[in-house]
Amino acid sequence: MARTPAPGTRERILTTASRLFYEHGVRAVGMNQIITEAGTGKNLLYSHFPTKADLVAAYLERAREIRAAATARARESAGDEPRARLLATVAEVAATAEHPRFRGCAFRNYLAEFPDDGAGEGPAGVAHAFLAAARDDLAGLVADLGVADPDRLLEELWLLVDGLYLQAAYRRGWDGRVGAPAAIDLAARLVDEARPAS
Repeated sequence: MARTPAPGTRERILTTASRLFYEHGVRAVGMNQIITEAGTGKNLLYSHFPTKADLVAAYLERAREIRAAATARARESAGDEPRARLLATVAEVAATAEHPRFRGCAFRNYLAEFPDDGAGEGPAGVAHAFLAAARDDLAGLVADLGVADPDRLLEELWLLVDGLYLQAAYRRGWDGRVGAPAAIDLAARLVDEARPAS
């Protein structure tokens, strides 16, 4: 007779896998390590996540939910003014990047590990979809500013966000910083220097 899974088993597996994938990278973490650390049997793990790709996709979906909630909180505190909402978004990324346990963006990290994965389904699809949606969201904030060259400002701000995530993955070990205050100041300057459309 098959054992009935304990309540919360799926959550325990996903929480364990998410921590391991984020700390060590997806490729470095095997399913046996997840089984051992989650304290679950192999059959139980595979009943919830039939493949490692399914588990990785769930990890990235969880990361997407966390990022979406953090962004929403930052914007709520900024009010309705477009400039304030945009700068709050950049400031939230900067604050995230400054966290001592932050090891870069989960989506960018995955795509760096698996550059040949297509953008269709599975983990790569989740990662590509998140990044595309995040860029579109930033484009919407830029559009609300009514600047003369929104494409240029979007590209500059997207490079800034990418830079924050990249620096957080390596710079802290180098000089203890991630450039967050400079990134926030630069974002404000870019926004203020972008002339409104006439």
